[in-house]
Amino acid sequence: MASRDRQEGCPGLIRTRQVVLIGDSGVGKSNLLSRFTRNEFNLESKSTIGVEFATRSIQVDGKTIKAQIWDTAGQERYRAITSAYYRGAVGALLVYDIAKHLTYENVERWLKELRDHADSNIVIMLVGNKSDLRHLRAVPTDEARAFAEKNGLSFIETSALDSTNVEAAFQTILTEIYRIVSQKQMSDRRENDMSPSNNVVPIHVPPTTENKPKMQCCQNI
Repeated sequence: MASRDRQEGCPGLIRTRQVVLIGDSGVGKSNLLSRFTRNEFNLESKSTIGVEFATRSIQVDGKTIKAQIWDTAGQERYRAITSAYYRGAVGALLVYDIAKHLTYENVERWLKELRDHADSNIVIMLVGNKSDLRHLRAVPTDEARAFAEKNGLSFIETSALDSTNVEAAFQTILTEIYRIVSQKQMSDRRENDMSPSNNVVPIHVPPTTENKPKMQCCQNI
């Protein structure tokens, strides 16, 4: 499992970020994961059972970001297991196969499930995988891009087979996550600095002494 984050301010700062791969079975999620983390591709890869994960560290703005990427099973029977992993995710790659229109049609259902279970601030990228099968294309790029824009998603087409845009997809989403989290931390820090308790200046008031006139022992009348 991933190590705990190092303390903020450390020169080699490491932040662990959890990203999930979701989409129909057979769209190439496992090979996207293996291509990004190990630079491997398996033509005979089998359907994922439950959930698998791998990690890889990248550099963003001089900081080391450790990505923990979860590959979730696309089959219906694993849905209850995989949805539990959405809750801790800060990013998601929603994958379909450009040569199978049904996998693109199901993107809307996957998106709803993700938004029902994940944090409202999760960063989502729509990924049209298997771009090497351009001669079999069933999902027009413009159609998918328009869907992504309508739903506030970033969009990219990839090929785990020939490595096209795989690095770019993960680098883009992890960079966006890092900057969003950094901005939130800065905003929280400013709010804390502006809180009333932090703006109170202690005033020390010395104890007062009463200067009463001294009574004389004897008075001449």
